[in-house]
Amino acid sequence: MSEHQIITIPILPFGMVHCHLVIGTNGCVLVDTGIPGSEGKIERALEQHGRKLSDITLIVVTHAHTDHAGSAARLRELTGAPILAHAGDLDYYERRKEMSYCVAHWWGPLFLRSGVPGEPYTAFTPDIMLQDNASLDLSRFGIEGTARHTPGHTAGSVSVELNGGDALVGDLIASGVFLGGMMRTGHAIRPPFEDDPQAVSAELMSMVHAGMQRFHMGHGGPLGVEEVSRHANALRDMMPGRRYTLQRGECSCAKGKLTEMRHAKSDLDANESASPK
Repeated sequence: MSEHQIITIPILPFGMVHCHLVIGTNGCVLVDTGIPGSEGKIERALEQHGRKLSDITLIVVTHAHTDHAGSAARLRELTGAPILAHAGDLDYYERRKEMSYCVAHWWGPLFLRSGVPGEPYTAFTPDIMLQDNASLDLSRFGIEGTARHTPGHTAGSVSVELNGGDALVGDLIASGVFLGGMMRTGHAIRPPFEDDPQAVSAELMSMVHAGMQRFHMGHGGPLGVEEVSRHANALRDMMPGRRYTLQRGECSCAKGKLTEMRHAKSDLDANESASPK
């Protein structure tokens, strides 16, 4: 069995946002990078475990939301490690297009109006670009596992599956009350935004059937396989929520204008339509 250690790095209090460091026998892989300006917290977490930024061999960004991709460009500069992500979110990584958000809870539009989900970050182009349904063996980066395209939260979502039964799934699932670890941390919930709950269900069940036992996510967690299975089954017949765009003004301090997209295709649908038959 492969040996690895998973370190949860708190970015915001109460388990609201965190990223993960996977320490293997021959390298360290960082999964997600937190909001802009999180590099100091990540460096301190490395130091607490006897490591330094230069020990990071790969940066995996699970999707393009600011609380996962926010510090990716800066951390690549500091570590020299390549960034792995999926082409489905490339427009957003390169800041060529504003994201849209499919809300999963009644409070989703209120959260969007706060401006937090749309906080801008430094644009970057991933060094390793997964394509649809692709996977990559991570052994050359020092850990035994695979990075795999797992669409549903966004069109370009990526997860990491480790040989010991741990899965790092970004925002395919969350836990706790509202968002994070204050209460009911063992209870799975949908994240604030979710493009396609049925696709999420399929990806989570695929991991369950592949033997994943512990699921680590960006908000709350970790969760065991039984709770993930319960949540995945609950999503099977669920339809996407309303989709909104958040358009910022010229001033970066402005919260921006929230607009509902009527009868708009999701990014997942658009990608499917554009794929050759």
